[in-house]
Amino acid sequence: MLLFTLQASVLALIVLSFLLVIGVPVTFASPNGWNENKSFIFLGTTVWTLLVLVIGGLNYFVI
Repeated sequence: MLLFTLQASVLALIVLSFLLVIGVPVTFASPNGWNENKSFIFLGTTVWTLLVLVIGGLNYFVI
């Protein structure tokens, strides 16, 4: 069960990273994009950071 949780977390991190790599430059390039989408970028960054910390903690228990 713990291994499945780790794998699901890693998959979520990969998908979120891909979305942020595509979404953040598009947001900055669009007119008025930062002012309209600032909260989404901060939310994505916060979730990404939490996923990295969760994966680090889960990795401690798996290995």
